[in-house]
Amino acid sequence: MSGRATVLLRAAYALAAALGVTLAIVVATGAPPFATLAVMAQGGLGSEAAILRTLAAFTPLLLCGAALCVTFAANLWNIGVEGQITLGAIFAQGVLRAADPAGGLPQGLDMALGLGAAALGGMLWSLLAGVLRTHGRVHEIFSGLGLNFVAMGISLWLILGPWKRPGMASMSGTEPLDAALWLPALGGRPMSLVGPILAVVAFAAVAWLLTRTFFGLTLAAVRQNALAATRLGLRPKMRILAAMAICGALAGLAGGILVAGLYHRLIPSISGNYGYTAILAVLLASGSLWALPAACLFFAVLTVGSVQLPLSLSLDSSLAGVIQGVFVLTLFAARRLRPASPGRER
Repeated sequence: MSGRATVLLRAAYALAAALGVTLAIVVATGAPPFATLAVMAQGGLGSEAAILRTLAAFTPLLLCGAALCVTFAANLWNIGVEGQITLGAIFAQGVLRAADPAGGLPQGLDMALGLGAAALGGMLWSLLAGVLRTHGRVHEIFSGLGLNFVAMGISLWLILGPWKRPGMASMSGTEPLDAALWLPALGGRPMSLVGPILAVVAFAAVAWLLTRTFFGLTLAAVRQNALAATRLGLRPKMRILAAMAICGALAGLAGGILVAGLYHRLIPSISGNYGYTAILAVLLASGSLWALPAACLFFAVLTVGSVQLPLSLSLDSSLAGVIQGVFVLTLFAARRLRPASPGRER
């Protein structure tokens, strides 16, 4: 059997096993398995409004997934991507709320500055975790988790304090931005299509960076053997910081898009667990850049479609999270326990 056919056979086996175990878990919860999947698919793709909501979830997932591919290429687990989304949203909100739509700036420049500030905020927050790793010997998992909570605290402090709505503090978020500062929405749609376009462009740029440039090759060298990379003069610490900076900038951009293109204000927990879900998407894609968009779309459909579970089947929407986790874990296990290909010695 050819190598390509063997790979396809193993992938089909892993997917079939993952789907089978996932359906079994759904049955164990007392839910009708195929009806549950159908309702989530319909909720995520069944109408124009559903597709737009799925695109709104797909955008930060693809941006964060592409960002995480950069850090994974250097063997870094950037768990702090959630906080980087939040800092990007804070920076974008700060710039946009200070902007004057009638101030005479060219149309769109305010929004460009807001998104640029978002990328800067995410990059600085990610670099903080990177510096703790390279100079403080603090693993990025621990620093990232800690910084996630700090970012959430800063966001809540701003919403309930300095940026609170006039006369009151509300957990619904800050005062909405002026409509002139929103990312343009075509045809009166509830979200801007600029976000998905930026996400696709960012993904293409990351794919080129990792597969077609010397920088991508050096990240692979750092991942394989940091000591050897040091002896070759590749400066692993600088490569790690660069990878963290790129990852944080893209995650921050996702936060800026959530502010300027979807919510139009800063809200509590604006990251929406997109950072953690993007980690699952990258793991589901097994580090393959070309499988990442499909994995992000899969999770976006589940996330959006799960809202219909309580309405259609009287099921808790958290079941979608169970399905996501079980599917990814089973897929990994199936790859480890896959049967030998024909002709292979045991």
